[in-house]
Amino acid sequence: MPNAIFFYRIQRWLYLHHIPFLPKLIQLLIFLIYNTKITADSKIGKGSYFVCKGISTVLIPGTEIGENCVLGLRFSTVRKFPYKNVPKIGNNVFIGPNVVICGPVEIGDNCIVAANSFVDKSLRGGVIVAGSPAKIIGYTKDLNYNISSNQKDLDGIAPYLQPKE
Repeated sequence: MPNAIFFYRIQRWLYLHHIPFLPKLIQLLIFLIYNTKITADSKIGKGSYFVCKGISTVLIPGTEIGENCVLGLRFSTVRKFPYKNVPKIGNNVFIGPNVVICGPVEIGDNCIVAANSFVDKSLRGGVIVAGSPAKIIGYTKDLNYNISSNQKDLDGIAPYLQPKE
């Protein structure tokens, strides 16, 4: 079974080419297969993908996600009333499972949002946040590895978790 992004890309293409009804049909198909809501007017950049194929993900209409982002299981973006703007996520962002991004926030490039976090304030690029509400706990520039590279190729886990000296 392909990732929900596969069906989203088809849905988005149909939406951009003003083909009626079919994007809504694909949205229903995504919901039935993955229990996920992704509307065609959301923007998801190239290289971005959902962990676990996108199961139980909810994106509020109009959400913008940059390129090469990793989006965790049960990730959600929600609107914060009375604001009309929705979340915008930069490039190379890692979002852990059960994260909720609420309101008109902007998340900068190269950020990490830890699991079970609630983000309701904008984040500048290169920060690591965790908690509910999310607070800055570190910076990606202090890490010993690149967050957008695949860490499976490393020999050991512990050495690359240590901060730079």
